[in-house]
Amino acid sequence: MNNSENGPRLGRRSLLAGAAGSVGIAALTTATVRAAPGSTPADVPADVPGDVPAAAPYPPNRPELEPYGLADTDRELWPREDNSLLLPLELRPQDQELGRAWIRDTYVNCFEVDGRPLYVATGTTRAPGEGGPAPWNDGIYVWLSRSVQGPWTLANTTTVRPGAAKGKVWSPEFADENRPGRTVVAPWQEYWHDDEFGKRGDVWAPELHYFRGKWYIVACMGDHSRKVGSFMLVSDDGVAGPYRLVGGNLDKPFGELAPGGPDFIEPGAYFHIDGGLYAEGDEAWLVLHNDLYAKFRDDMEDIVPTTDLPRFRQTRYSPEPYLEGAHVFRHGGKYYLVHAAWNRSSTNPDGTPRHAYDPPAEGRAYDQYDAVVAVSDRFEGPYSKRWTAGIGAGHNNFFEDHEGGLWATFFRNPAHGYWSDPTRKADAAVPGVVRLEWTGPEGNRLYVRRRDANGFEHRLRAPASSRRNDLGSPLTSR
Repeated sequence: MNNSENGPRLGRRSLLAGAAGSVGIAALTTATVRAAPGSTPADVPADVPGDVPAAAPYPPNRPELEPYGLADTDRELWPREDNSLLLPLELRPQDQELGRAWIRDTYVNCFEVDGRPLYVATGTTRAPGEGGPAPWNDGIYVWLSRSVQGPWTLANTTTVRPGAAKGKVWSPEFADENRPGRTVVAPWQEYWHDDEFGKRGDVWAPELHYFRGKWYIVACMGDHSRKVGSFMLVSDDGVAGPYRLVGGNLDKPFGELAPGGPDFIEPGAYFHIDGGLYAEGDEAWLVLHNDLYAKFRDDMEDIVPTTDLPRFRQTRYSPEPYLEGAHVFRHGGKYYLVHAAWNRSSTNPDGTPRHAYDPPAEGRAYDQYDAVVAVSDRFEGPYSKRWTAGIGAGHNNFFEDHEGGLWATFFRNPAHGYWSDPTRKADAAVPGVVRLEWTGPEGNRLYVRRRDANGFEHRLRAPASSRRNDLGSPLTSR
């Protein structure tokens, strides 16, 4: 949930003296960027000489599919070897056997620090010896780099917490650090045990932001927690922490109780999940799954109290399936509302295949976990019809690099569908990023970067003369 070229930047700061030592970027070692395994074969290199013809400064919109709600399955919307890469994240001890970081809900963002780019990465990880992030995991890890390509190093948390794993900025196990007036882990976030699952307590889908001089992490306590829902941490001292819980989450997640959740969640424990932060100017909003959002108080310690959380005005599918990973991204003066949606395959009455963002039902199989996007002139909407922006790229975030290029993250969901196949699962749960393209001020769509019929890659961003932020300053001199 971050802004882009025409929106105010979240992460423009100078490094605090303490953070400079903990980042340790100068000590990073060289690493080789790996192309994403399992991608479709590349027949055009990433850096094609020349440019797109002057007559076609922007790529075209893909045709709208009818009826509304069908999923676009064209393979040009896949992350491929020529438009994506896997981040070479520094390995933790539990990553050594796999040879790469196992991560879901991959999050990456870029901030300018002391006139230089600082990239951050985080996501849902698994604890040593565990097959996934449930029924417990060991917290939130953060990686840092000076470029998308890397090298990527774990945040140096040794000065903050010498006895803990490097890069781990928050965990339920840090409950012993609570002090009067400073809560690191609330009771509802602590580990607990039951006869069915044993050790329980997991944190999912973290994201990192810098806003008004402080670092914020917005994350979600997962389905095996005492209470399930979104919360926020804040650090006054730097990206490596130490972080504390904001006041509005001392007793519960943000918002009120929500319907849904697995049967094993205790009654009264399920709140709205997948929270993220969107900021514009000096104001910030919490963005939740499906339709919901809320404005943060000026002190950022809680959301503004309201009887009912406001809802985005969306052009919904009919019927509307369960959507996840919502965030808002601003680009070209427009607001892009991004969701993760399962493309389910089935058969039409005439025997032809059907791919659609349908709710689950008999005869419908999980296929791909896609990113679907809608556009609006206003944050709250109304938003246009959604379109498929990236196949298999659901539960991501969009971000802008330090040169104005647009990217989306992806992770290849191993839970169901295409990437759960035993022949592909080894290439799932990855820290992936894929280039995005904008179809210009007339088309106003964002897609995974495609190739046109002539073999040229479509333009990634607007001409340099138009890439300016809301304050009027060129991006090249932020």
